[in-house]
Amino acid sequence: MGAIFDAIHNKLTAAFAPVRLEIEDESSRHAGHAGSREGGESHFNVLIEAEAFAGAPKVARQRMVYRALAEELAGPVHALSVKALAPGEAA
Repeated sequence: MGAIFDAIHNKLTAAFAPVRLEIEDESSRHAGHAGSREGGESHFNVLIEAEAFAGAPKVARQRMVYRALAEELAGPVHALSVKALAPGEAA
C-alpha cells in the first residue's frame, strides 16, 4: 500500500482503536475523472467498527472520521466513502 493508505490506517487506528478496519483504494475505478491522479490514492472506501461510534448518529460518526483525516481530505484524498459502525452493528 501507499503512503496515503498508511496515513489513513494509522490515524484511524490511533483515533478510534477499531475492532475492524477495512480500507479500499478505489482510485483505479475513477481514472480520468475529477480528482483522479497518477499513482492512485485519491479515492477511498472505509469501513470502521469502533466503540467510539456507539450511540452516535450516522452523520456524527462520519464527521468524527473526517476530523481524524482532515489533513488527507484537504490534500491528496479527493473522495472518501465512510461506513462507521459500533461493535455488533451489521455492515
